[in-house]
Formats: sequence, structure tokens, C-alpha cells
Amino acid sequence: MIPGEAWVLLGLLLGAESSSLWGKSAAFHRDEARGRARVRPRREASRSSPYHGPPFTSCRLPLTPAEHVVLDLNTHETGFNGDDGSYVILTWVGDDTGVILVLSTISSPLESFQEGGSSRLYRSIDYGKSFHDISQSINHTFIKEEFGVSVGPGISVILTADTPVLNNPGGIIFTSRDAGASFKLIQLPFHLAQPITYHFSNPDYLAALSIDGGLWLSLDFGAAWTKVHDGVKSFLWGAGDNLFFGCSRVDAVEAEERGDLVLKRTHDLGKTFTIIHKDVFSFGYIGVFLFFSVMEDPGSPRVMYFSSDQGQTFSQALLPSASTEQFYSILDGDEDMLFMHVDNPGDTYFGTMYTSDDRGILFSKSLERHLFDGHRRSDFTNITSLRGAYLTNKLDVDGRIRSVISFNRGGAWRQLDKPENVDCEAHVKKVGRHHRYMRSLRYNIPTSLCFLFLSQCNLHIHGEHSRKNGIVPMLALSEPTAVGLVIGHGTVGDSLSSSQYPDVFVSSDGGYSWKGTLKGPHLYSILDSGGLIVAVEAQHKGQVKTIKFSTDEGQCWKLYNFTEQPFFFAGLASEPGTNAMLVSVWGFRPEDDNQPMWVAVTIDFQSLITRECTTDDYEEWLAHSTEEKDSETNGCVLGVKETYRRLKKESVCRNGRNFVVKKKQSSCLCTREDYICDYGFYRHVNTSECVKQPDATNKTLEMCLNGQEDELLTTGYRKVPSDRCEGGFAPRLSAQTVHPCASPSTSSPPTSPSKVSHFDTPKERLVLILVCAGAAVIVLTVVISAALVVRRVVYRSSRVPEYRFSNLRIQDDNNCITTDLQSAASSNGTIYQHQSHDVRDLMARFH
Repeated sequence: MIPGEAWVLLGLLLGAESSSLWGKSAAFHRDEARGRARVRPRREASRSSPYHGPPFTSCRLPLTPAEHVVLDLNTHETGFNGDDGSYVILTWVGDDTGVILVLSTISSPLESFQEGGSSRLYRSIDYGKSFHDISQSINHTFIKEEFGVSVGPGISVILTADTPVLNNPGGIIFTSRDAGASFKLIQLPFHLAQPITYHFSNPDYLAALSIDGGLWLSLDFGAAWTKVHDGVKSFLWGAGDNLFFGCSRVDAVEAEERGDLVLKRTHDLGKTFTIIHKDVFSFGYIGVFLFFSVMEDPGSPRVMYFSSDQGQTFSQALLPSASTEQFYSILDGDEDMLFMHVDNPGDTYFGTMYTSDDRGILFSKSLERHLFDGHRRSDFTNITSLRGAYLTNKLDVDGRIRSVISFNRGGAWRQLDKPENVDCEAHVKKVGRHHRYMRSLRYNIPTSLCFLFLSQCNLHIHGEHSRKNGIVPMLALSEPTAVGLVIGHGTVGDSLSSSQYPDVFVSSDGGYSWKGTLKGPHLYSILDSGGLIVAVEAQHKGQVKTIKFSTDEGQCWKLYNFTEQPFFFAGLASEPGTNAMLVSVWGFRPEDDNQPMWVAVTIDFQSLITRECTTDDYEEWLAHSTEEKDSETNGCVLGVKETYRRLKKESVCRNGRNFVVKKKQSSCLCTREDYICDYGFYRHVNTSECVKQPDATNKTLEMCLNGQEDELLTTGYRKVPSDRCEGGFAPRLSAQTVHPCASPSTSSPPTSPSKVSHFDTPKERLVLILVCAGAAVIVLTVVISAALVVRRVVYRSSRVPEYRFSNLRIQDDNNCITTDLQSAASSNGTIYQHQSHDVRDLMARFH
């Protein structure tokens, strides 16, 4: 997976969080937090008040007096006196350093070229128990809200000043190599158009894009900068020192929209450049795949290309083409496969999800009517606590949104089961009086479909567009070290509903079974590798003072009042990863002079849970085990059984910072579940058979390259990428008709009679015989060679041919201006870490 930004300004009303390879940040906004505390979820004026979902019983345990004393002694409150900043960004620096940087900003009403606003910078070296104002180390400079703080590999930090463009030759950045203990001011020779991007592994290598389209590189952590290319619209780091960028052949802002980009690569930090492809609409990088969409003619449908070798070779993906009104979106990916969403024509708010083979060429249909709302947001979620598990929402033909889950990487999807402790029967009549979820989002769904009559009872999980619409404060959460644990907001019924208050549900087996755990929306965090969960109620009538915590994966909760003076809740923040046992509750408290004061309360739970876990505190758990399967196949998913060592729910102890997930694996026999339908096939309703799609009945899967034919013989099945099953079910090959590649007809010119040769003498006849014999040998050789040229590639697993669609040239495009690295002027500068893919590249949307 590609890393995220060190922080992302998500604009979450109650605290936005993002994580990366190098850090984790949270952004809080004072005014929005106050509004969230007072305002109910959006709903139409004609709708009655939101109702509570089917009842469930949650367990609450009392906090003993001794536990209360321990927590009081280890709860630390910091008031940022005199700081009435409207926006706060928290950033953790390094791994287990205890360093947190807090940037508080006030934005004045600005014109684009005028100064305004102020900032304060705070630093903690004890995991947030205390903070010190270090604003003087950056000369009290106003730091950008949008991408002002960036953490790179190790403990490097870059701050980007909000410098007016007018009358300034370039921007200003502050760099730190010691986790913010000291900063160095650097004047840039350009103004930043977007965050500075760190190299994946070398913190000294930085790349940046200026507002005039210049691509700049620094090889010494921003001390000196060199422009390496002009006319650049976007860029991203690849593997090694590869840097990909798109430049326009014409001076136009809309080059990406018209498909006028030239995609280039430099593998030597700007010394030489290689043209990968022209007419590029957009591009991105995820896992090991470089991908880009191409619009060969203005207004023509776009096609997708993928490369797994840094652009040396690339292949057209076997996917439906997309018109200018449609878009592609990479949902997720790694070295084995990609999840791709292809938008349906028109404003349908749904499309089709495809999964790729391990080369990114063949794509198979995974899920139809996959939800993608009007703001191009998807609810697709990778459940990282269980291998192969993914969760998303689909828009069914009746206009209702329903959650589905896959446990074999998109091979099959099913609805979520009803939570174990939820009773639906008594809720049917009440549910029928409320509008459906889609009406709350103002989709064009007939009113007759906007009433939910409970015919089924399933759990449906809220996703990204619910969060963006203020229905839930955060997304479903899972962590690789907390095996099987998933926690998220949902509603129970026939479909997802915004008329129903969202509650919090938890799963201990990766989504196979669920349990209602908290009533109403909360912000939550997983600590101590799943040994501790903390939560704070998000929608509260006013201010908050209570945190809830569970040591048994959400089965029971204890409540602790962490302050005597409640405050408006802004967000919940914890150290990156799940090994920590400290959590900070952020908010603001109105003062006597009506000026708000930011408040941070840090609670150290390791003083409460002091016992280190022993062998007796753990149990063996077979992942993906269900009662429906026999003992031989039970737990077999993606070709293997995995037995994990994980903490017992009743054990109250610390996993500790050195906790490592341990598991045992054994291979399984292959079954139909280990295969998905190949390109041009689909799984027939109520059967497990893959049959050819009607529109592909008379088509063969073949590629013609330089007059050579690659015929794709397929069984109709393809093994799920990363599946490691052995033996068992093996699809039988069915042959297809071979169609030779069309080639231009060639004909020899008519032979002139005057030039016809005659062989009349015996010597001449002997020469003729020898020539003919030699020619026959040559012809036979050519025929055999031609026969070998027609290669048949049989897809019995994920093996695919390598197609080379272009010969790469190490040269400049005449209309893309390149500046020689050696002769270019360099200047002092510093740069800000931005992920090597921005949010658009991360989602890989092509629209």
C-alpha cells in the first residue's frame, strides 16, 4: 500500500485523523465542534425526529474507588491559556519518541495575495501530558492551515509558512531534524502549489511543485533546490528513485481534463527523462502498480493502462472504457491485486467493482451497483484485522443502500448478519414511519421507495459519505495487531438509514458476527493491540467530561469522569499504531471573558492496567471459522488456514509495546471459493458456475502485438490473487476459436515477361533444384517459426502475458520543457512532506 500524508486536513467536525508510514495527525476545528455538539444529524424538514434502532443490551461495569484514584493520579490536563485559535493540528513525530507537535491557527478573512492570520506552536515530549510553547523557534510565523505540518521518515519535520505571493520571490519553510526541538528557516525560490513530498526512504530527498508548474527537487533536506522540469501538472514518487510526473504539451490549466498530459519518468533524480505515454488523462501509483488513463482523441472514451515495472512496460487493462462523464477509481491495492471501481454512465451514484490479477491486466467483475455518491465518495473499507476481509455499501435496484462484506478479497460478497444482541421483531412498525437513507442525501429516488418496511434484519455500516454528511463522526476502525477486532457505526434493519440514530457495533471475528456495544455515535480508538478500547460520546447535549473504556473487546464498559469542568468536545487522539495506552481528549472551554481556551486531557491507562500478559492470558483462534463448514474446510480462506494467538476477552493485562502477532498456517485443498470468474464471465445466479457473459459469447480474448497473436484460452475461472490453495478443484479448460491477427495484405508487382528466366541446360536445372530445395528448407523454417509465434497463454492461475504497447524513448517531448539538472540554478529552500500521492492519487480517481 502507498503511504498516506503525515497529516490530512479532513475537516472532520469532531476531529480528523490520518496516519502514514511516519506519523499520525488529528485536526480539530473549534466552531464546527461546537456546532456538532448542538446539532442533530441532517434530515429533511418534513421528516419526523430520528428514532433509535432496535434495542440491545450493553454491559456497563462500575469503576471501583481504587481505579478512580489511579486514573485521577494519571490524568493530565493542559489549558492553552490565551490561545483562542480556531483550528488545531496535532502531529506525532517518530516512533515511540513521546513527541507531539500542536499547531494552533487563527485565519483572518484574506484575499489571495494579502497577509493575515497567526499561529502558535506547542511541543510535548511526554506523550501529551504537558506542552510547551515553542512559537519563538519559528519566529511566530503564520503556518498554513491546509498543509502546514509535515512529518517524514525518522524524526524529520517541515513547517510551511503562509507566505503572500505578492512581492515575495518565494515561500518560507522551517525544517527540523530533531523532532521539532529546533527549526531552520529556509527561503524557497518558488511558491508551493501543494505540499512538499518526501522520498519513501530517504528523508533528504524532497520534491515540490510550484504555482507556475515547475518541478523542483532537493537532495539535502531542503537546503538547496533545483528546477528539473517546467509545465508539470502533478507528480509522485515511485519505487527506488523513480519520479513520475505529467506535463502539458500546451500551456493550459485544463490539460488533465482534456487528456493532454505527457506522462514522464526520471530514474536518476532529474538528469534524464523517459516518455511513458502521451494523451494521458490522469495517473497514480499504488502497491507496485503505476496506472494511467489515456484519452487518445479529444472527447473519446478513456482506457486504463497498468505497469508493474516502473513504466518500463505497460498493458491495457481489460476493463470497460470510460466516457468523459464517467470515472475510474482505485479503491485499494497491493503487490498482488487491485480493486477498481468503474462508474456507470449518467448520474446513477453507482458503478461496478472489479478485481485484477497480479499483473493489473485482467479484471474480473466483483460487485455490481457499488455505491459511489454524487461527491465521488466510496464506502469501501479494508478490514485490516482479518486477511481477505473487505466491507462496502451497494445501491440496490429498490433505491436502498445495503452493506456487504467479502472474506476472500472480493471473490464473493454477502450481507452482514444481524447483531447477536439485537431484537428486530418489536421494531417493524416504528421503522416503517421513516424515510430512507437515500432521501436524506437528496438522491433522485421516488418517494414510494423512501419508506422502510422491515422485511429483513441485517447490520449496515455507515461509511465515508455518511461521515461527510455529518451522520457519523468517524469510520469503521480495525488494526492489524488487534486480530479480528472491528468497531464501527451502523443501523439494523432492511437497509442503511439516516432516519435512525447510528449506534456502535463491534465484531471480534473480522465481521462474521457482530454485537451492539454503545448507543449513539461515538469517537473511539483501539489501544494496546486490542487489549483496550476507549470511546467518547460524540453527539452530546452540550459539553463532555466522561470517557468510556473496555478491556474485553467492547463486551462491557467502564466510565470515568476525566475533568470537573466539562468542555466542548473536539476530538480523540492517540499515538500512531495500537501499542500505546495513552489517549488525549481535545476540546475547548469558554472562559469568563467569553474567549474560548483549548484544552487537552491525556489519560494514561498503563497505570491502571499494570499486569503484563502471560501465556495463560492468550488463546488460539482459528480465523474464518464458521459452524457451516466441516472440520477439513473450516477456516480455509484464500487457500490457507490461519490460527492466531490472541488475548482472551476475560484477561485484563497489558500486551505491551513489544507485542507481535503470532500465527500458524497450513494449506488447504482448492475449492470453487478459491476462484473468481475470469474476464468475460460471471457467476450465474443461485449457482457457483462461471458462465460466459452474453455480450462476449462470440468474442475471443486475444491480443495482437506486432503481428503476433496472443490467444487467451480461459477456463472461465481465475484463482483469487494471493490464494495459496493446493490440489482439489481444478477448472477444466474449454478451447476457443483462434482468429489470426489481421495484417496488411502484401502483393508482388506483376512480373515482366521480358524478365522471365528459363532453365534449359542440365546444369541450369541442377542449380534450380538446389535453389528450390534450399528455398523449401527456408519456407519450412519460416512456417515452424510462425507457428511458434502464435502463442497460447492458458490462464489456469493468475499468470498473464506481458504486453508491450510502446517503445519508451529517453528524449524530450518538444513541447515539454526540460531544465538540465547540472546547469540549473539552485537556491536555498525547504520543503514540506506530502505523501507521494495526494488524496486524489490515493483514491486514484479518474474523472
